[in-house]
Amino acid sequence: MLKEGDIAPDFVLKEASGQEVRLSDFRGKKVVLYFYPKDNTPGCTKEACSFRDVYDYILEEGAVVIGISPDSPDSHQKFKAKQNLPFYLLSDEDHKVAEAYGAWGEKKAYGKTSVGIIRSTFIIDEEGKIIKVYPKVTPAEHGSEILEFLRQAK
Repeated sequence: MLKEGDIAPDFVLKEASGQEVRLSDFRGKKVVLYFYPKDNTPGCTKEACSFRDVYDYILEEGAVVIGISPDSPDSHQKFKAKQNLPFYLLSDEDHKVAEAYGAWGEKKAYGKTSVGIIRSTFIIDEEGKIIKVYPKVTPAEHGSEILEFLRQAK
């Protein structure tokens, strides 16, 4: 997994609308980049809604939110509409971006081992450097946790 001080790898992925989004397009702003396993699942919905509920405050701190999962743009579009999500959801169907960030790998849940998205968040500064990594996330409170970090990082 990438660590604080690393340069965030640039990428181009499709958004829910089908438009391509490039990380480097956000230079000059902080980026909250979060990786999550699947649209419309309980933990991922809690996490997305935690960001939605503090989104305006995150914007006030000069940051944008980008969620990435292996789901298709169509799935993201439905998830955004159902949960009224105002931020970017990007489709990493071949999980290459997740791999580049170290957010793809072996994980254990309920006594089973599987390979997939490791729920994690990276905060990237205005120049593209990672300033904070959350390798483990509590979905329901994560948005508030991120907002608190952004407020302290001024």
